[in-house]
Amino acid sequence: METINIHEAKTHLSRLIEKAARGESFIIAKAGKPMVKVIPFDQPSEVAQRRLGFLVGQIVVPDDFDQMGSAEIEELFGA
Repeated sequence: METINIHEAKTHLSRLIEKAARGESFIIAKAGKPMVKVIPFDQPSEVAQRRLGFLVGQIVVPDDFDQMGSAEIEELFGA
């Protein structure tokens, strides 16, 4: 991934916006230290790319899951 100095980013902002809009991500750095990652607006972030339901059919959650260990928990809290 390309790293661009903040001064260059300010100078060529329009060109860099077009580049990001085409799907090309890049990093803006200040004094060589990465500061921000620029990605296209419609590109999902890494967090949004999580796969829900990928364990369907591989595990079984018991019907009484929310009650499991309740006696021990009550005993620990003195109920």
